[in-house]
Amino acid sequence: MKFNKKDLKTLTNIITSRRDVRGNNFINKKISSKKLDIILHSALQAPSVGYSQPWQFIIVNKDKRDFVYTHFKKSFEKSKKKFVDKPLYSSLKLEGIKESNINIAVYYKKSTTNTLGQTYMKRTGEYSVVCAILNMWLTARALNIGMGWVSILKPKEINKIFDIDKKEYKFIAYLCFGYTKEFYDEPELKQLKWNKKKKLKECIIN
Repeated sequence: MKFNKKDLKTLTNIITSRRDVRGNNFINKKISSKKLDIILHSALQAPSVGYSQPWQFIIVNKDKRDFVYTHFKKSFEKSKKKFVDKPLYSSLKLEGIKESNINIAVYYKKSTTNTLGQTYMKRTGEYSVVCAILNMWLTARALNIGMGWVSILKPKEINKIFDIDKKEYKFIAYLCFGYTKEFYDEPELKQLKWNKKKKLKECIIN
């Protein structure tokens, strides 16, 4: 299969318009099971070390979602102490756990045997799961569905909520999916001047 310039332009538009969507932008609209399947199947197309495909997903029910939200609130309050020099932090909406339509917890299933390509770089399995998450993010954007990655969570507490054995699985991400009011032209944190966008030359080690 070969692609043309139009395909590249479409892909570029999807990549550059991807946003981390939070609760202040989700709307009350259901994601169909068909579109959820498309998003999940896109994750299965991600590259994985040794073709291990170590990703595992939990579609979170309402009760578990409430527990996750309660834990997030506690974690967020504690994290404020680390940003006392940035008053903006306290006013940021950094999740969409309740406002989004679907929550998905993503885990890495630890290998019990030697995995090709993972002999020395042990975390490549976890990186493979992150590749799957990016596939989901871009696919959701192509479907005009927003995704937010909630990271102010303690893996130990999330494992308790889902009754997960840390010896077998490692928590990687908590994702929120839903339709949005809009997709910002630029990342929200850039608009708020939290940080500046880096140029390519700043990302290359000479």
